[in-house]
Amino acid sequence: MRTFHDLVAEAGTADMTGWDFGWLEGRATEERPPWGYAHLLAERLAHAASALDLDTGGGEVVASAAVLPKRMVVSEGWPPNAAQARATLGPRGVEVVETPQGAPLPFADRSFELVTSRHPVRPDWPEIARVLQPGGTYFAQHVGPASAFELIEFFLGPLPEQRNGRDPQREVAEAEGAGLTVTEVRTARCRMELFDIGAVVWILRRCVWWVPDFTVDRYRDRLRELDELLRRNGPFVAHSSRHLIEARR
Repeated sequence: MRTFHDLVAEAGTADMTGWDFGWLEGRATEERPPWGYAHLLAERLAHAASALDLDTGGGEVVASAAVLPKRMVVSEGWPPNAAQARATLGPRGVEVVETPQGAPLPFADRSFELVTSRHPVRPDWPEIARVLQPGGTYFAQHVGPASAFELIEFFLGPLPEQRNGRDPQREVAEAEGAGLTVTEVRTARCRMELFDIGAVVWILRRCVWWVPDFTVDRYRDRLRELDELLRRNGPFVAHSSRHLIEARR
């Protein structure tokens, strides 16, 4: 294995644009939920007349669908990702809209037959319900509770209250409180393995909400400690948490 310095330096300068995790190939693994979200999404997009994908990142998941609705819109709050989504999806006639997190969606009531999202930052249920047509569907894969907390708590210490966030049953209640009828919820807990300290640095730079004040300099001592553990004991094991949710207006 290369030196601590080389691994950290490489990961610390890697490009963070888009939502492609290909940089981790051979350096980390994560089991996928059993339902196959991208495949299920593609089936729904192929049969919808209009759709909105929220927090689309660089548009990677939508781009994987062979057939898109006649009206396909994606929203993204981070300008570099939005630019990549335009480059990826614009040639297919997809409208890319930059929407600041927490702001109302810039669409008229009842605009879309289908609203989707893979790992939304925070689902705004009243806004989702507002832009859905009567009979329309929200279909998404959300991050669940205590996802990757083995790694997060290695750096931040115990976070018992935060472990309860993103609870799927709470989200069901919020969705139904906004006027939606939840028709399906499926949950999965998936094994993650990180093989070197570069993978750790990269993922903490990518998922900035995991350790919000993360910098290599600030956490250098903990990184060195984890590097020693990886070299001595093998991969660091954590678990991602996901839930599939479908709701109808």
